[in-house]
Amino acid sequence: MPFTAPPDFTTRPTLRGDFGMTASTHWLATASGQAVLERGGNAFDAAVASAFVLHVVEPHLNGPGGDMTGIFATASAPAPTVLMGQGAAPAGATIAHYAGLGLAEVPGAGALAAAVPAAVDAWLLLLAEHGTWELGDVLAYAIHYAQEGHPIVANVAATIERVRALFAEHWPTSAEQWMPGGRVPEAGEVVGNPAYAQVLRELVATGEGLPTRAERIAAARTEWRTGRVAQEIAEFVREPHMHADGGEYAGVVGREDLAGEQARFEAPVSIEFRGYEIAKIGPWGQGPVLLQALRILDGFDDEHLDPSTELGAHTVLEALTLALADREAHYGDAHGRDPQLLDWLLSEEYAATRRELIGEKASAAFRPGTRPRGKAGPSAGAGSAGGDSAAEAPGGFAPPLLTRAQWEAGGAASGAHLGVGEPTRQRGDGADETSADGTHRGDTCHLDVVDRWGNMIAATPSGGWLQSSPTIPGLGFCLGTRLQMTWLDADSPSALEPGTRPRTTLSPTLVSKGGVPIMALGTPGGDQQDQWQLLLVLRLLVGGYEPQEAIDAPALHTTAMPSSFYPRVWEPAGAVVEDRLGEEVIAGLRARGHAVTQVGDWDLGRLSVVTRDPETGQLSAAANPRGAQGYAAGR
Repeated sequence: MPFTAPPDFTTRPTLRGDFGMTASTHWLATASGQAVLERGGNAFDAAVASAFVLHVVEPHLNGPGGDMTGIFATASAPAPTVLMGQGAAPAGATIAHYAGLGLAEVPGAGALAAAVPAAVDAWLLLLAEHGTWELGDVLAYAIHYAQEGHPIVANVAATIERVRALFAEHWPTSAEQWMPGGRVPEAGEVVGNPAYAQVLRELVATGEGLPTRAERIAAARTEWRTGRVAQEIAEFVREPHMHADGGEYAGVVGREDLAGEQARFEAPVSIEFRGYEIAKIGPWGQGPVLLQALRILDGFDDEHLDPSTELGAHTVLEALTLALADREAHYGDAHGRDPQLLDWLLSEEYAATRRELIGEKASAAFRPGTRPRGKAGPSAGAGSAGGDSAAEAPGGFAPPLLTRAQWEAGGAASGAHLGVGEPTRQRGDGADETSADGTHRGDTCHLDVVDRWGNMIAATPSGGWLQSSPTIPGLGFCLGTRLQMTWLDADSPSALEPGTRPRTTLSPTLVSKGGVPIMALGTPGGDQQDQWQLLLVLRLLVGGYEPQEAIDAPALHTTAMPSSFYPRVWEPAGAVVEDRLGEEVIAGLRARGHAVTQVGDWDLGRLSVVTRDPETGQLSAAANPRGAQGYAAGR
């Protein structure tokens, strides 16, 4: 085998069976989903139950006021389908309005950063179209944990502690919700959210008495978008409140925005890699980064694809850096509806030009490809931009290239103590992670389910975490911050524009073989989601690893691109690695010019995966041991 052999020891076994498998980033969500399967529900019933439990048990990483994307296939129609739960920018979210407030960027926390919530509507759409259970039965798990409470994990308590001053001084409704009596709850303490439990009970009650299951769920969807929830959101955000930059502004989400936002199904984008079909969400999100990186890597020998070696890690990091540069220059909903965009980005010809840019040394340049005008294929010089600025690559957006040191030196960090626009985790030594010491930011949630009939889904809920914006009284949750991924620059393909979706980092994956789905996977991690999934895909499909072996293997990622999260900084040639990659490999990466940050042995990624062999019906599952929180279950 050309890959480094995995250790004999794994942190957990790869689960195997033929009945059903559930994996997620929290054991209570996994257990709830598996309980649904055990009671006769299908994978979609289980996924919806798990997702609403995640709102309750991982409130620092997602919430009902946030967003999600999913990708699934049914046993009867195995072609992958995208579940689109990413809300658009509201009508009042214009560049002119934000510029008029004196803003150069969308703040990372506060209601100005909120897209229209769409996660709840998306889950209800999935349940209505592909589930089998009644809404009340599916929501019973989340209602129980919200009403009766659950032991909070250490990271929830740590997150509240980090924003204690913000809540106490500026966001009193959040302090009331998360710091009752002015005290931060301790890890393991039983904490509930009765206000959210009541919201869910009201959604169920709305449909009572209607004759069909479809009508009952449809009534809940309408109530969510137009009823009490919509009214209280619209009224609350009108009050100015502190944002991440230190300014006080009102939000712009209105009742009309909420009423008009409906989740929907979309076609995915996919490529073939080594005999497998890899399906992702389209170029309005981050998904094609994985596909572009695979296209580039497919032209190398297998020895270049092993992330556990110096050569493989270097090649993977450089391929990702090139794909992420293209993300900045070309991806986005505002200008990204041209079908020729993906024809070009994912073409073999273009991948070849990008592959040629990978040399023996790491590049510190920002190198998006030059998109040809007026035709689908790349020009002869495509991908050849080699300068330190995107300005040398005409035909694409040139994002600001600012290091954290430059941002801090410019005085822009004056409001940083108020919290950033994404959840951060702590290192093993308890220190807050920042980009200067190896942060992997943008952590959120993930779930995967496969059932005995062959239904399969991977989904990544996010946004609306407790530190996003002030808690809305009576609802028990706040709005998300996904608009921070837009630019206040009309030339950007991800420009802030009413009715367009921000370029989300949420990016689950579905793998098929011969047109039949065999694997659903994903991870939290913001800009790192497709990077960590790339490692998993390479180890599974090329290296021949078992699922748990691949998840346990040492991880790495690049930071050599502008972050999707406020304050949008980058690190030229930056690479973050787990120490288990080994001293020799890490030294080799530094010798090649990578600016390496080490973050400990077990720190990067929260991957999970479920698989199904279509010939035998055998299932498997694995989940991330890092953080001692994610689990898989099944039989």
